[in-house]
Amino acid sequence: MAWRPSCALSMSGEARNDGPFSRIFRAVHGSCVMSMPRSRGAARPRHHFRADPTPRENLVGIAFMLLASLVLPAMNAGVKYLNDFYPSGQIVWARYAGHLLVMIVVFLPWHGAGLFRSQRPGIQLVRSLLLFVSTAFFVYALRHLELAVAMAIVFTTPIVVTALSVPFLSEKVGPRRWAAVAVGFAGALIIIQPGGAGFHWAMLLVVANMIMFSVYQILTRKIAADDTPETTITYTALVGAVAAGLFFLVEPGIWPVSALHWLLYFLLGVFGGFGQYFVIKAFQYSLASVVAPITYIQLVVAGLFGYLIFAEVPDRWTWIGSAVVVASGLYITYRERRRKASRDEEASPVASGAGPP
Repeated sequence: MAWRPSCALSMSGEARNDGPFSRIFRAVHGSCVMSMPRSRGAARPRHHFRADPTPRENLVGIAFMLLASLVLPAMNAGVKYLNDFYPSGQIVWARYAGHLLVMIVVFLPWHGAGLFRSQRPGIQLVRSLLLFVSTAFFVYALRHLELAVAMAIVFTTPIVVTALSVPFLSEKVGPRRWAAVAVGFAGALIIIQPGGAGFHWAMLLVVANMIMFSVYQILTRKIAADDTPETTITYTALVGAVAAGLFFLVEPGIWPVSALHWLLYFLLGVFGGFGQYFVIKAFQYSLASVVAPITYIQLVVAGLFGYLIFAEVPDRWTWIGSAVVVASGLYITYRERRRKASRDEEASPVASGAGPP
């Protein structure tokens, strides 16, 4: 799952028309921002990829991933809490409707109609629907599962992405990474315990969520060079809000009954929207091998939320399986980094003999 469009996209000879985020980024890191054409709604140039981020860019990517690792578990904790009072379909709709509202308020003034203009609308639609369905499965599963257990299963996603990168992206996966994939799946089985006393059918919903989310990440990677993160995250919210509205045809909604519930509904959209945006920006600024390991902090944060809010204490099999999944994911990231370093060394003029002796 490596979305690495360049963090520098400049329009020569044109005035910059950046949003508030871009101005903040420029203040922190010079010209490392996503610049937009002067005329709103104009065609976007194709993004370029930066293979070697500077140490400062890597730090920016790490900061974004740390933010995502805090707000996404917080959103999931809010979902689990609200599940005790409201229909799951209503919670899914609130997550996407709030997400869409926040994205429009933040980005539309700076991007204009171009915010909704995609170079790959078909892929945007498919990936957004995949995320919507996977979100619906996860929200319903949280009615029955501990937060840490559900999150531990979800974190087999990088392992599935590695496996799916072969048919979807024509990438080569060596025997060591295939072995790590097999170990990661074994860790998931330890958590799920099919046929055991700890098994619950809702775990299958999280497995389906994980598979759909993996394909979603693959498709997001495919369009990273064509659309800006702002357009991509807005499409996600728009499609999800429209699709989730269909839930109200099956089950009527319930108005929030307290100020706390209103606040939680609002934060679902804020945390969901900016959490995904922070992930996209992290991979835009930094290498996947640098920021991907940080995502596992979410397991710790989810465990803390589960214990402090819901008095949940995962059993030993959840901890053991989680450790296996994390170790597998970290090893896959390590092998990716080694492969990249090897390719860079082979491509260098000195290593290939093309340069001076």
